[in-house]
Amino acid sequence: MTSFADAALAATARMRGLFPPTPCLRNDFLSEKFGAEIWLKREDLSPVRSYKIRGAFNAMRKVRANDPAQEQFVCASAGNHAQGVAFACRHFGVRGTIYMPVTTPQQKIHKTRTFGGDSIEVRLVGDYFDDTLAAAQAWCAEVGGHFLAPFDDDDVIEGQASVAVEILDQLGSAPDMVILPVGGGGLSAGSRKYLSEVAPDVALRLVEPEGGASLMAALHAGAPVTLPKVDNFVDGASVARIGARNFAALAETDPANVLSAPEDRICVTLLEMLNIEGIVLEPAGALAVDVLPTLAADIAGKTVVCVTSGGNFDFERLPEVKERAQRFSGLKKYFILRLPQRPGALRDFLELLGPNDDIARFEYLKKSARNFGSVLIGIETVDASNFQHLFAQLDERGFVYQDITHTPTLAEFLI
Repeated sequence: MTSFADAALAATARMRGLFPPTPCLRNDFLSEKFGAEIWLKREDLSPVRSYKIRGAFNAMRKVRANDPAQEQFVCASAGNHAQGVAFACRHFGVRGTIYMPVTTPQQKIHKTRTFGGDSIEVRLVGDYFDDTLAAAQAWCAEVGGHFLAPFDDDDVIEGQASVAVEILDQLGSAPDMVILPVGGGGLSAGSRKYLSEVAPDVALRLVEPEGGASLMAALHAGAPVTLPKVDNFVDGASVARIGARNFAALAETDPANVLSAPEDRICVTLLEMLNIEGIVLEPAGALAVDVLPTLAADIAGKTVVCVTSGGNFDFERLPEVKERAQRFSGLKKYFILRLPQRPGALRDFLELLGPNDDIARFEYLKKSARNFGSVLIGIETVDASNFQHLFAQLDERGFVYQDITHTPTLAEFLI
């Protein structure tokens, strides 16, 4: 019987007819910062700017080998999986029907159509992904097509394992640690299965977005569970329920080796990689890099590979990313200030601002009393400690204010 490692090696070899290995590059900035040899496995540089092409290609290849008459493939996806399937459909010359939610950004729809060309049809169905998935599976059954699951599929897992195959080949030896993002679990399951056979001493660290920690929930429960709520900001890895096949491969993972990345902190990492290194990552693609500070003590002096899993970033999101990064770093705050309705009151407040404090938002709200008015203030600064000085001044002068920067309900409606 062929081992998983042999199957992964064969799958990787077949991929060379589709695209070359993605680069695995030493990053000088991160290596110096953490006193380690930090390498980035650049899946953001694949033909579809994510690793998803691997699983889609391998699954489609094996279906075609077993059933050459099958020429209709169906998937449901709002992002990278759709693009990987589209690319593979055009490569194999088969028909693909890709269901996407009506709310999918036009940029992602356009890229999917570009990769698939005349080989695919995009159907926009449902406001929510569950509705899209149900429609795709129903139509697939009706026409006798093959449904390509994004992660809960043995052939997809095998295909994603090619990332680990390439890492060992490109480094020439096993690294001390590999850091992988986790969403549905295809990449992490495939990599773990391969490395456990050929390089069992490699330490694995798995990273989930804080608002979609489905692996950690499954480890605590002993089986996949559905999260009651998911934050979709890290849309490439925010999955409510990890795949059953994927969890089977990850069930023995020590929970201490599964890390959580707060969405706002990821924004800081996105901007850092863009501004310092010129690397464009999507939120899911930044997960492995984002946890390096948390692992600093463990990785010093070691060889570490971070898998940057995708670079499909919509630059229309950049203002939101900057906003969240500033708030997380303490460089931007919002508060509601009560000002007495008298001449000079606003000037008294403005005189308290330092030379590096900028007003980013100023809006009068409904008056709460005849002699006072409420104002929504947004302040940006260059050093988080400047706010300590500002608030001390406000307290000393008797100003009444409420910091709402991290108050979800108020921030959602007012900011």
